Amino acid sequence: MHSSNHIIKFANDTTVVGLISKNDESAYREEVQRLTAWCGANNLSLNVDKTKEMVVDFRRAQSDQSPLIIDGSSVEIVKSTKFLGVHLADNLTWSLNTSSITKKTQQRLYFLRRLRKTHLPPPILTMFYRGTIESILSSCITAWFGNCTASDRKTLQRIVR
Repeated sequence: MHSSNHIIKFANDTTVVGLISKNDESAYREEVQRLTAWCGANNLSLNVDKTKEMVVDFRRAQSDQSPLIIDGSSVEIVKSTKFLGVHLADNLTWSLNTSSITKKTQQRLYFLRRLRKTHLPPPILTMFYRGTIESILSSCITAWFGNCTASDRKTLQRIVR
């Protein structure tokens, strides 16, 4: 494995992260080909339809990326992806992640309000909140909250109130 590449394995998902410098993609592309060959040698199949590539490029003069080819099929280049439950965007902003979290928590807050109308004891309501709402809000919070926009933070704070 090249030092500018990292392979992250979690359950049945594998992620290849590569740093491409001086416009030299060869180490990254070789790593993907090695992973493809390893999977084939170990009777594992890569589902190219579910495989995505996200390019984070902050150069002033960005060039079009040629797609990866795995087993003769092009890998789709996407603007955002979900990685270990966190939505990542190619511009490294967190608005997509915040809107996803907001949507999930709003749905669960509805159920909390319904439970409160049944006059359940506060400890039960607190347990429901911590298990179904707070856990979503705090998931990977150290990775994304510090770089949220003021608007995103305000949205999240309205949920916590």
